[in-house]
Amino acid sequence: MIRGDKNPLFNKNTMDKQTIKILFLGDIVGKPGRLAVRDFLLQNRQNYDFVIANGENASHGFGLTQKNYDNLISYGINCITSGNHIWDKREIFEYINNADKLVRPFNYPDSVLGAGYRIFELSNGIKIGVINALGNVFMGYTDSPWTKIKQITEEIKKETPIVVMDFHAEATAEKICFGKYCSDAGISAFFGTHTHVPTADEKIMNNMAYITDAGYCGAIDGVIGMEYETSLNRFLTYLPERFEVAESADVQINGVEAEIDTATGYAVNIKRVYCVSNIKENEENES
Repeated sequence: MIRGDKNPLFNKNTMDKQTIKILFLGDIVGKPGRLAVRDFLLQNRQNYDFVIANGENASHGFGLTQKNYDNLISYGINCITSGNHIWDKREIFEYINNADKLVRPFNYPDSVLGAGYRIFELSNGIKIGVINALGNVFMGYTDSPWTKIKQITEEIKKETPIVVMDFHAEATAEKICFGKYCSDAGISAFFGTHTHVPTADEKIMNNMAYITDAGYCGAIDGVIGMEYETSLNRFLTYLPERFEVAESADVQINGVEAEIDTATGYAVNIKRVYCVSNIKENEENES
């Protein structure tokens, strides 16, 4: 079993209650997304016991450098999940085995570097399992996420009833169906990612907090965090063109709050998070 380090950042009120509050942040897109997350957590980190963020687009829109990984952890994120773009920066192969707060999709072959799930322990002794998986529809070639998820969940539940899933997938139908399957397996919270568009279907499903897609954190102007002109040219000409991150100082935070019963692992509440801010004055302060 691969574990994350104990993290001293947690809501001290948890010591006196039977639930924890988890914040899941949608795909972080480039520098605007990183700075948006930094500023949001600077103001709100004390409200959450555990923070998860999808970081596969955090470095110029594609992949995750070690510097950006370290920065995001320093902002108060406990676990970074990922998806199909996690391999886009070649340096990931050099540091992923030492990145103990990073989770890559579990449904790559066993020989692939990194961990597909981890168990994290907070300073108050509460443990949280985090799983990452890729969908199969329109997503390229990976192993099926369906065949191992119950086995992985059972393994985690030997140590904690709290299990969180980031399902990185394109098709909404696949997310909904896999979500129902995960609820039957006893998962506590299921957060869809990848499309960068938040859905309005958050709910408690069979004691599991569920949303089809959590959205993204990044520049508002543009197309799902990327530059409008580049996206437009691809549609007008059908020619390949490299996507660039939108550089607007107006940014958004998309995420989800889930409250979980620590004894049963059951979700008792879920709420979408949406916040708009401006990073222009602070953009040079990033470490």
